[in-house]
Amino acid sequence: MPLNRRDFVTRSAATAAGAALAGSAGLAAVSPAAAAAAAGPDDARAKGKSPKKQAFTVMGTTDLHGRVLNWDYFTDAVYADKAHNEVGLAKISTLAKQVREEKGWDRTLLIDAGDTIQGTQLTYYYARVDPIATDADTAPEHPMALAMNTMEYTAAALGNHEFNYGIDTLRAYEEQLDFPLLGANALHAKNDKPAFPPYVIRKIKLSGGPAVKVGILGLTNPGIAIWDKANVSGKMTFPGIVETARIWVPKLKAAGADVVVVACHSGMDEATSYGDQLPWAENASVALAEQVAGIDAVLVGHAHKEIAQRLVVNKETGRTVVLSEPLCWGQRLTCFDFEMELDNGTWKVASLSSRVLNSNTVPEDPEIVDLMTDQHKKVVEYVNQVIGTAKTELSIAEAPFKDVPIIDLIGRVQADVVKAALAGGQYAKLPVLAQAAPFNRTAVIPAGQVKLRDAAGLYIYENTLEARVLTGAQLKDYLEFSARYYNQLAPGAPVDKATLTNAQNTPDYNYDSVYGLSYDIDIAQPIGSRIVNLSFEGKPIDPTAQFVLAVNNYRANGGGNFPHVAAAQKIWANSDEIRNAMIAWVKAKGVIDPADFATESWRLVRAGRPVF
Repeated sequence: MPLNRRDFVTRSAATAAGAALAGSAGLAAVSPAAAAAAAGPDDARAKGKSPKKQAFTVMGTTDLHGRVLNWDYFTDAVYADKAHNEVGLAKISTLAKQVREEKGWDRTLLIDAGDTIQGTQLTYYYARVDPIATDADTAPEHPMALAMNTMEYTAAALGNHEFNYGIDTLRAYEEQLDFPLLGANALHAKNDKPAFPPYVIRKIKLSGGPAVKVGILGLTNPGIAIWDKANVSGKMTFPGIVETARIWVPKLKAAGADVVVVACHSGMDEATSYGDQLPWAENASVALAEQVAGIDAVLVGHAHKEIAQRLVVNKETGRTVVLSEPLCWGQRLTCFDFEMELDNGTWKVASLSSRVLNSNTVPEDPEIVDLMTDQHKKVVEYVNQVIGTAKTELSIAEAPFKDVPIIDLIGRVQADVVKAALAGGQYAKLPVLAQAAPFNRTAVIPAGQVKLRDAAGLYIYENTLEARVLTGAQLKDYLEFSARYYNQLAPGAPVDKATLTNAQNTPDYNYDSVYGLSYDIDIAQPIGSRIVNLSFEGKPIDPTAQFVLAVNNYRANGGGNFPHVAAAQKIWANSDEIRNAMIAWVKAKGVIDPADFATESWRLVRAGRPVF
């Protein structure tokens, strides 16, 4: 069972004589900052500090995406990347304990800015395989709830990926939490009232004055209405971040909040991926700070970036607002360090700054590791099931630059599923094409035994499959839009793969190829004029001909703002994940043989000459 705050404080005090974790990276029993915090007024004066100034810290994480341990379930190994980052709440717990020991356990809060329950096979397992959305007496405890309760989170904002498994699963997760899930702009569709608590106020007792009331407002992303349309349409609405904050920040102040911190699942000011499909921006945290008076700090999420501190001046008050985004997956912990000054019996913010702590500087907290033992073991066994064999190794590494068999495998599986679904119906005679994107540049299906985690690592999102009807002309527009992924490169200019792709900050998951068509992408040409030699079954494509496009629900609902597809006629949809379709396909085939599906149907060219 999770420990409550009293258990934590008692345990902390009992162990304060030594390091909480072995080694130099462990928790210091008594730090200089902790000693200063414990000093009385006379000590403060002797050190030249005003006894009227007191400090506290609000810590923050975001975009944890199911990371509890420093473990990669897709590779079944300790997480590793080129930057030597480490991940997971077990790491964050160690950092948070260090901050709490330094500042004082009663002078710290810990919050999150959303996207907690989707992203690894650990959390997938407890959403789909052994789901928490069952009878409350028999449902397992969600690993994120177990870890975050034990770490004593104060509050967490809703992220867009919280809705990936449906509202029932989200509500079951909410029930297991000892802290509130906040979403001021997540509203019931029937009456526009908040479906989740908009905010929470917590008191921090400082010496020499009344308790400081810290208001925490939670805001989520309007894009949920597009990305998870199937799960939320007619049930919830998600109005704009700035517009909602204008309503609720004054309410926090009226409720007595001395300090307002916003946990906002929205990037700083990056471009909106869904274009003008919604009247509200996807990444609005800077606009929030600029346009809504009364905010002191914003914990930023959604963009998966590391921004230790960004200062934004509010246009109405002229006050500086501090924003910080810790790197996703528990790689960083943000600390908002407040210094408060007593002014006529009321606490005012005298100074505020933010910083990030790196989780690769500390060991995992053994308390969190021990909590995860049984769940981790179950999931490791699950992902290591053998589902088939492969004749040769298939790697996705070159997928951004050329048609590779592993992407064709995704296309083939999707096309086969849709063809089977349409068989015997009025659309059975239409040719079926399939969209696919290189989600994970490290994915590999090894030669020989293929395990479930190999397929899961290839398709890392919980996307489901739909079938939409598009014309040949619309498909050309679709591919032209996708080809903006490449930077323009003149004939004869040197080719650098490191700078060729991701033009205009287009992520890999928004670069689609279409299985079943043949075409060249001329990267010497400007955006909008790159698709040449587009053909179907060896003939130039008929602009008026109709095709069925097998497409994931994210794209079908407007994710990435690709043309035509969101408005196209939907003739079929499935609620099962594409990942599961791939696993079933491999099990049914028994052997993955590129000769069954590899096409080499598109290539990069410059003035007709292949780039590679």
